[in-house]
Amino acid sequence: MRRAALLGVSAALLAGCVLGPPARVNVPVPVECHAKEPKLPPMPTDHLPWGVDVDRWVAAAQAELLLRDGYEGELRAALRECTG
Repeated sequence: MRRAALLGVSAALLAGCVLGPPARVNVPVPVECHAKEPKLPPMPTDHLPWGVDVDRWVAAAQAELLLRDGYEGELRAALRECTG
């Protein structure tokens, strides 16, 4: 008796699947990223000695800005490769 009831419930549930229209479900699938993290270049202001004059410090800071722009571009490219 119990087996017949279970079989009837199972058949009713499966019949409900046949009656409804198919529905498409978009699920994001995680994919491993193979992009390599760019290496941080040595920054000019990190290697300045103590007591350096302002002109040399400003020149090093301007060079560092250019290096950072290039490094950030490489980071953005790696991120774009991973996120699509």
